[in-house]
Amino acid sequence: MELLLTNLAHGFGVALSLQNISFALLGALIGTAIGVLPGIGPVATISLLLPITFGLPATTAIIMLAGIFYGAQYGGSTTAILLNLPGEVSSVVTTLEGYKMARNGRAGAALATAAIGSFFAGSVATVLVAASGPLLTQVALSFGPADYFSLMLLGLIIASVLAQGSVIKAIGMVVFGVALGLVGTDVQTGQQRFTFGIPELSDGIGFVPVAMGMFGIAEIILNLERPEARSVLTTKVGSLFLTREEFKRATPAVLRGTLVGSFLGILPGGGASLAAFGSYMMERKISKGRHLFGTGAIEGVAGPEAANNAAAQTSFIPLLTLGIPSNAVMALMVGALIIQGIQPGPRMVEAQPDLFWGLIASMWVGNLMLLVINLPLIGMWVALLKVPYKYLYPSILVFCSIGVYSLNNNVFDVYMTVLFAVFGYMCSKLKLEAAPLLIGFVLGPMMEEHLRRAMLLSRGDWGVFIQRPISATLLGIGAVALLAMALPNLRKGKEKAMAE
Repeated sequence: MELLLTNLAHGFGVALSLQNISFALLGALIGTAIGVLPGIGPVATISLLLPITFGLPATTAIIMLAGIFYGAQYGGSTTAILLNLPGEVSSVVTTLEGYKMARNGRAGAALATAAIGSFFAGSVATVLVAASGPLLTQVALSFGPADYFSLMLLGLIIASVLAQGSVIKAIGMVVFGVALGLVGTDVQTGQQRFTFGIPELSDGIGFVPVAMGMFGIAEIILNLERPEARSVLTTKVGSLFLTREEFKRATPAVLRGTLVGSFLGILPGGGASLAAFGSYMMERKISKGRHLFGTGAIEGVAGPEAANNAAAQTSFIPLLTLGIPSNAVMALMVGALIIQGIQPGPRMVEAQPDLFWGLIASMWVGNLMLLVINLPLIGMWVALLKVPYKYLYPSILVFCSIGVYSLNNNVFDVYMTVLFAVFGYMCSKLKLEAAPLLIGFVLGPMMEEHLRRAMLLSRGDWGVFIQRPISATLLGIGAVALLAMALPNLRKGKEKAMAE
């Protein structure tokens, strides 16, 4: 306990430096803004801002990107409650009860519940990150190459199983992402793979063109297809204070949402959206005010908003301790760390203490900032929605092109970004989720490295993956997950065959 407090004190010393606290505030403001603006989201924003991180120290860059991530969870609730328009995917559930509360004259109470619940859940989840990080790091240090390969394989399996839509499509995207990650020169043999004679591909496909194209520019194209229909709530926001009855009903919902979000945020493929939906379904079944759902139940705001912020924080646990991204945003964080020359994983605590503990401390600072800047500035966030999108996207595209070109001063990177933008747009039309591809792209080279190490140490014996207890357990969990996913489809196929 004493060591933890010492490390946290060191972290606050890093986080409260003028530079880091300024970029934490900038990240929180940008996150809130893109959470408020529908159709942008943290994945697209972080992918667009990746080139900026080149000129920043690693700790400062990650603190800013993290602020954007959990700031978006706050901002998304504002439009969900006032406009019935979720600014962020994880805020879709908040529209169900939050907008009805606003129509009932309780918009202020709904906004206050979302902000305070988010702050509490984010603070508790940050404590979990601080306490569990060093413990999991010690466990991870006992992992061998075979164990790491099995862990990454499990992460890809769960990311596929928990993806939205068709699981088969998600698996296909994961495999394609792994294949893209292997493009370039084989480190061990010096042979070029999948480069098709293009010299620029000899060093592999850049992370920024893939992320920026598939998430940033593809999202802009999709937004241009959608008609702008934003009707701001005309009634007054009203008092931000909750009645005694609302407080009594909201408090247990926040506690339950914090627990649900803290757990689901750690799972690969989980994240804020899954946590929000899980919390809402639970509140509908067990809360005392479940009979009010559909008419503006405060539990339907308190639980999901607490859950999505808790999940946003705990999703950093597998990233910081194991180097495994649990969702698309964490995959972008891995990319940002690799760009800075830092390999995420169990050695980060020892090798990068400023980054590890500074990031954790900045989460507390950032959550407090968000609580302060969200409620007083509601009018400003609503006014931001009145800016036509046709004035926003040209400047975004120009800055994107400049940022990508500045990576290597090579126009080829711009062409690659355009190519992946078209591919990302086609994936959206074909209902192919891009997040599994990005996770596969990040983990593919790491998996290959650990697979080769394991095979060298075992002298080519594939049994090493079953002989090691940790590896065998992880593979077993992956097999169960695949089986659980396949059984319903097999049962449906059998019933259909019998009916015919």
